[in-house]
Amino acid sequence: MKILILGAAGMLGRTLLSRLAAEGLGGAPVTTAVLHDVVDPAPAAALPFAIESHAGDYAAPGAAEALVAGRPDVIFHLASIVSGEAEARFEEGYRVNLDGTRALLEAIRALPDYAPRVVFASSLAVFGAPCPDSIDDDYLCAPASSYGVQKAMIELLLADYSRRGFIDGLALRLPTVSVRPGRPNAALSGFISSIMREPLNGQEAVLPVEEAMRVWIASPRAAVSYLLHAATLDTGPLGARRSLNMPGVSVTIGEQIATLRARAGDRVAGLIRRAPDATVTRVVGSWPQHFEATRARALGFVGDRDFADILDIYIAEELGGRVPVL
Repeated sequence: MKILILGAAGMLGRTLLSRLAAEGLGGAPVTTAVLHDVVDPAPAAALPFAIESHAGDYAAPGAAEALVAGRPDVIFHLASIVSGEAEARFEEGYRVNLDGTRALLEAIRALPDYAPRVVFASSLAVFGAPCPDSIDDDYLCAPASSYGVQKAMIELLLADYSRRGFIDGLALRLPTVSVRPGRPNAALSGFISSIMREPLNGQEAVLPVEEAMRVWIASPRAAVSYLLHAATLDTGPLGARRSLNMPGVSVTIGEQIATLRARAGDRVAGLIRRAPDATVTRVVGSWPQHFEATRARALGFVGDRDFADILDIYIAEELGGRVPVL
């Protein structure tokens, strides 16, 4: 079992690699993991399988061909220019997100007798306002950001290359992943993690939207479980519709802050500073607030129970179960 992880140095990539080391994939041990990112994605600790680590631009000419030359059985495509960067750097967003993925799919197609499972991390940003109170599996894609458009276009490519038999692909429309450990990134939704993470680490966080805003989120643990499940899922029942809305938790920003206050007290919650940002409000506010995720649940994808569980996962896994005393 040989796998390729694009975006392996990111939070999801690192967590996925750790889970593969502990659990294998679908009951089978992984023999080789090929890791790629713009920075060196090599893990710090030894793992129970061979590692090939590559740093660079996967969208550069010849890069995709080199990455798939060894014919990985499963490709986890987590690499992207994130939402804020895709808005600020229009050409770069399309070059990396869309053109890079097209180059990857073409590199796969060029290899005879080869059709790997490709699991693509898509996004709820493929939808845009106005949205109904709850999105069902038949709702149309109408992105309100360049990032969302790029994700939607890749979903179409994935479906067509699967239809033609070049790959066996799935696109998982992930909720906003929170609470993310580590440093903030350029995603416009990054504040959803930072308003929990920074206060729990004794630092100030900036809240750019109103507390009434409702968001659709999943823990890193749940998001990685979705990726693992998709890698071995029987795709026959999907037919031509290769994109799935993933389960999540619908919660307002105010409800998240109230949960933080209940877990860690007023002083920790008081480290959140309000600073409205019109761009963040417009883009993140255009994303859906709730999904039915009926198809995904029927296929065995299981999400988090509620936001308290999500916050408790972060406290347990990143803070050793301890909250700060301020």
